[in-house]
Amino acid sequence: MIRVLVVEDDPVAADAHRLYVDRVPGFAVAAVARSRAEAVRALERTQVDLLLLDLYLPDGHGLHLLRSLRAAGHAADVIAVTSARDLAVVREGVSLGVVQYVLKPFTFATLRDRLVRYAEFRAAAGEASGQDEVDRALATLRSPQPARLPKGLSGPTLEAVTRVLRSAPDGVTAAATGVELGISRITARRYLEHLVTAGRAARSPQYGQIGRPELHYRWVAEAR
Repeated sequence: MIRVLVVEDDPVAADAHRLYVDRVPGFAVAAVARSRAEAVRALERTQVDLLLLDLYLPDGHGLHLLRSLRAAGHAADVIAVTSARDLAVVREGVSLGVVQYVLKPFTFATLRDRLVRYAEFRAAAGEASGQDEVDRALATLRSPQPARLPKGLSGPTLEAVTRVLRSAPDGVTAAATGVELGISRITARRYLEHLVTAGRAARSPQYGQIGRPELHYRWVAEAR
């Protein structure tokens, strides 16, 4: 069993991350810390194999915590769970033992994929027969290349539709999305349907007003 310390200052996010980790076979949450100080105390009394580490903590940056832990001899691996997109921070994290980065917001499937890959990497043992075996072991930590979009869909437009969807807690219609982005309702619906297929959105039916029997739909971003 891989024991995980969740370090996250937001209570809702911390609970979500704990639930996510506990849903992945082979992993168990050993403790939850809401600050750098709580994380240090948890590590003093609990054996931990992996930190799920938010980088923006109320009493210091997550990498500062990690640097102090390395200086104290803690060898636990780290998956950074953060909204930080500064590549300089990413490089520094790698040098301190961050094995994966998961950008917020994310789905359970995203974190599950990272944890499963980490478990496979951790399970590798013995002496490599050559360069190829070393490369395969390291490759388990990397995510596969993003799937190609269906013909007629573009990455920038998909990102724009996704932003509109995430900014609407009560969901959006294809018509409203089209007006917001200056694209047709049909085009907006194609992108929204792609997000449903990808597990990033859910579609629910809505009936029109009295005298309008046609069925309408509203799309809502999946919880992340």
